[in-house]
Amino acid sequence: MTIKMERNEANLTVSLEGRLDTSTAPKLETELKTALKGVQNLTIDLAELAYVSSAGLRVLLSTQKVMNRQGEMTVRNASDAVMEIFEVTGFVDILNIE
Repeated sequence: MTIKMERNEANLTVSLEGRLDTSTAPKLETELKTALKGVQNLTIDLAELAYVSSAGLRVLLSTQKVMNRQGEMTVRNASDAVMEIFEVTGFVDILNIE
């Protein structure tokens, strides 16, 4: 999985490409822990994400909890396959998805 981060003051955009699964979720979690300091608006762009597993969902959930305390998080451009996973798991009710 490729992780691209673009920061502009208190705004951070994280673009994910590939698969967010058991082997890649820890890397994303580690990178987000340091990147979220001082961020008020987080956008996670999933346009190039092909798949998300339960490990990836856990990282998104923990990131949402952090952002609930310090600002807001938006998930954008989820594919039909990823949206189906969000719907089946109830994440459509937890995440702000555009």
